[in-house]
Formats: sequence, C-alpha cells, structure tokens
Amino acid sequence: MDRELAMEVVRVTEVAALASAYWMGRGRKNEADEAATNAMRKMFDTVSINGTVVIGEGEMDEAPMLYIGEKVGNASFPEVDVAVDPLEGTNILAKGLPNAMAVVAIADKGNLLHAPDMYMEKLAVGPRAAGKVHLDAPIEETLKIVAEANNKRVQDCVVIILERDRHLELIENVRKAGARVRLIGDGDVGSAISTAFDDTGIDICAGIGGAPEGVIAAAALKCLGGEMQARLYPEDEEEYNRCLSMGITDPRRILTMDDLVKGDDAIFAATGVTDGELLRGVRLYGGERAETHSVVMRAKTGTVRFIRAIHILSKKLDPSILPRS
Repeated sequence: MDRELAMEVVRVTEVAALASAYWMGRGRKNEADEAATNAMRKMFDTVSINGTVVIGEGEMDEAPMLYIGEKVGNASFPEVDVAVDPLEGTNILAKGLPNAMAVVAIADKGNLLHAPDMYMEKLAVGPRAAGKVHLDAPIEETLKIVAEANNKRVQDCVVIILERDRHLELIENVRKAGARVRLIGDGDVGSAISTAFDDTGIDICAGIGGAPEGVIAAAALKCLGGEMQARLYPEDEEEYNRCLSMGITDPRRILTMDDLVKGDDAIFAATGVTDGELLRGVRLYGGERAETHSVVMRAKTGTVRFIRAIHILSKKLDPSILPRS
C-alpha cells in the first residue's frame, strides 16, 4: 500500500457520508444505510486496489453489495482486505443524534480478522496506556492504570459505554471507582477511536459491542498507537460453531491488536455524518454545495490527516439515492 491510497480511501467515506446526510433526522435508518452503501460501493470502482470485503454489510445472500467476499477496486495490485461500515450509527442518524460516520479500514490481504457478525467484549485505550491494561482486569484496576498513564486522577477519567442492560454492573463499578461515565446509544467505532485523542475527553472504551466494528476500530487504533483487546462473545452453540467454521479455533481467547489487525500497516478513514467529538458532520449548503470533515490515517507512517472538503453534489451523488421529499 502507498500513501496515495489513503487519499483515495477518504473519497470513499466522503461520498457515503454525503449520501446518508440527506436522511439525517428523518427516522428512516434503512434508507440512510442503503444510500450510504450504494454511494460507497460505486466510489470503490474508482479506487486502485484489488480488494476483498472481509467485513461488510453481511453475507452475500443478505446484502446486495459490499457483502463479505465481494471484490472491490479497479486494479490487480495491491491485494488488500477491506472492512467497511458505510453508516456507523444508523439509529443515531435516523434520530439526528451525534457521532454518526462513514468508515473504511484497509490492510494487506490476510491481515484483518474475519470477524463473525456477533458480539465481542472490548477494551480500548489511547497510546499512553497501550500495553499496560488487560481485558480481564477489574475496571477499577484499569481505571487506576489509565489515570496514571494519562496523568489524571481517577475522578478525572471518562469511560464510554454502550447504554445496554448487559452493562449495568460495569457502569455501576465505574461510578463506584469515582470515575465518570458517558453512555451512548450506538457508535462502537467512534467510541473506541475517541480514546486516542485528548480533546475528546474519553479515556477508556469498555463493554460488549459488535465484533465487526471492533476490527475496524482496531485498525484505527493501530494507526494511532492505541490498543484494543477483545474476546468474541458467542451467545449460543450456533454462534460458537460459526467461529470454528471460520477458522477461529478458540473463540473465547483474548484477541490482541496483532490478532485483530496483523502486520505493521493499515489505513483507516472516516467522514462525519452528524457532529461528534472527533469529526464535524456534513453541512449542506445552497447551490449544490456541501462540506465534509474527515480523518484519514496510516499505521506505517503514523500520519493522521484531518480533511475539510467542499463538494459539488451533482458531481458526486446519484439523485436516485436521495430523498424525494
């Protein structure tokens, strides 16, 4: 992979964000996701890769495009794994809430974990705490370690957690330890990435969320020098056996960064759809103009670029994917 590829990838997330932004606050998450997916898939045809989708919109019989196993790109080289979430936070967008984004991660072929579509336990921290935490440690212990690494008191720290009944004990333990909690409705990827940026105010991302989102977030954290530890969370025998059929011989073992994203290189790009701690959302202006705010990063160089772009919509989007009223 080369540095030019990073800029090609961000064009993919930009167009997905633009397409889905028209559905913001309309209460129609399926239409928003479909618009983002259609736009992203079309833009992939312009990208110089020989890519295979390893994390996408579902199996071939579940998704018409960006399905697992689909080939994307218009070149024979480089051969890469592609992980996509055309609209991370469909419910967020439908309600007009913060932190919806379009995301893509790319790594050399065979380097992204082919995570099954199930739950995953996750613990994510930023660069200063990387290598110092453990998924199985009590959250009270983890808070002390991260607070020290980030030169804070425990009461200064914030843990971001999905607001789910399964996390009630985790939430209570964080509060008893004296730290603060930020509860979110959706948005696994953005939550994990936020731990690597001081200005988000997030120190730890913990809890159980989607496994595919965990791999995408791990790619971003690899670029940022952060860390994610994870463990698949099959809920029944069928899901456990599915892990085995995908070559995951011990579904309950802890997955390190090198399990989630192998090698020393990966590219991650995200474009905000609604405003969040990390990215501004799409701004729709008159005269067919719109503005996007994106981040693109590469693990090998450690470079992180924030990109503000102005777009002429008639040159970017197929009108058929936009709302008619």
